[in-house]
Amino acid sequence: MARTLDEIILPDEFRDIYDEEDGLKKFRLFIGGKWVKPRNGRYFSVKSPSTRRVLAEAPLGSRDEALEAISEADSSRSRIRNLAAIDRIEILEAASRLIAKYEDYLVSILVSEAGKPLVYAKAEVNAAMERMRLTLEEARKIYGEYIPGDWVKDTKNKFAIVLREPVGIVAAITPFNYPLFSPIAKIAPALVSGNSVVHKPASDTPVTGLFLAKILQAAGLPDGVLNVVTGPGGEVGDVFVSDPRVKAVSFTGSTEIGSKIPAKAGLKKLHLELGGKAAAIVLKDADLDLAAEKITLGVVKNSGQRCDAISRALVVKEVADELVGKLEERFRNIRFGYPWEEGVQVGPLINEKALNHVASLVEDAVSKRALLLVGGKNHGLIYEPTLLDHVPLEARIAWEETFGPVLPVIRVRDEYEAVEVSNRSNLGLDSAVFTNSLYSMWRIAKTLQVGTVSVNDAPAHGVGNFPFGGVKDSGIGREGLGYSIDELTVIKTVSVNIAPSGLWKGR
Repeated sequence: MARTLDEIILPDEFRDIYDEEDGLKKFRLFIGGKWVKPRNGRYFSVKSPSTRRVLAEAPLGSRDEALEAISEADSSRSRIRNLAAIDRIEILEAASRLIAKYEDYLVSILVSEAGKPLVYAKAEVNAAMERMRLTLEEARKIYGEYIPGDWVKDTKNKFAIVLREPVGIVAAITPFNYPLFSPIAKIAPALVSGNSVVHKPASDTPVTGLFLAKILQAAGLPDGVLNVVTGPGGEVGDVFVSDPRVKAVSFTGSTEIGSKIPAKAGLKKLHLELGGKAAAIVLKDADLDLAAEKITLGVVKNSGQRCDAISRALVVKEVADELVGKLEERFRNIRFGYPWEEGVQVGPLINEKALNHVASLVEDAVSKRALLLVGGKNHGLIYEPTLLDHVPLEARIAWEETFGPVLPVIRVRDEYEAVEVSNRSNLGLDSAVFTNSLYSMWRIAKTLQVGTVSVNDAPAHGVGNFPFGGVKDSGIGREGLGYSIDELTVIKTVSVNIAPSGLWKGR
């Protein structure tokens, strides 16, 4: 076996973010620019998905510490807002350079606490740096707008300037599956827009979020502008969501949790990226080799733990046998195992709950006469890449988000049945269609009830060059380079009466 990366290794200059007892790192909270121990003295274990050994302990933040973080963010709003935009950009540029400097540490942490195969851990760090760079380019486009009033009678002696201003405090609540990229995708546009931030990382992967906070501190971010509190979502997260001083909530996670946020949040801006059940629709004129290649990648990338993962294939009957044969060949060749081993494409699921969910979906489908072609077994938390054929619509896996490396193939009569089945889902984040017909592509793309339709490719949100987000129970709002900045700013209109000058009359 290759050398294990199943440990948390930090550079010496990060010594202030943790204490060490009996060789175990006990991390601190980041509040008001200081790294502080939890007042209650309580911690929770951060476990390796690969071996289930305890890697470190993270502070079990309390309601009081969440409120303190908000107070620090509130009192620090002027520190970030009064910085010139170029100064905010330069801080984030410095942070990007530090991410590059500490790339090896970040890769090791992602492999250890998230169970990411090396190839995907390295890709996430690179994507995070690219997202930071592109966000800074978008920051230079936060312009106002001039609106002349003389096109309308009741404003003919006026003009208006429309400004984009920071909302104030942004609560960023991020998931376990992209513990570096997701925080950067929320925190960078918030900061560059002049907001202060309170951040709650996922409890399965808190170390990455704390590491990122230290990087931003080292880059020169003013004290109190970013605060990180780890702990239970039902306590820390609820405080962040419900406190009236927080003016925007950016949450990525499950539909089950995200659907409860609007009632708790009240009148504030919400960006909710929730669950997905992406269907890959394969028509009889599709390039089947391409479809098999892209669908396989769309299923197993990041071990299937992605909201935009392909989690069902709706295949017209005329080509189903041929496509399934190509898929079976590919699924049998996917290497699974420990994430630190070179060449591994599928690593462990994040925890036992995730494993039990995936296994129960497969067992339910097989009990309802789905044909298990590949996989269906686990090795610890590693669930083998699994291919199911002839999956009936009565099976739970036809409708529930899977979040694992499993593909159910559902055979349909034609494109119309495929669209009807896809749209029957309460989730509407992504879908894909494989066809060489421009007319079929356009017809299906216009009819699918999703936020993004990928044509002849697997869905992938990437660094956010294209906007992404869902409809129905998959969320509200859009994330993306300029779109994230739009979500975390508000419009102010300045209307100017120029009647006393007579300028509106001309000369």
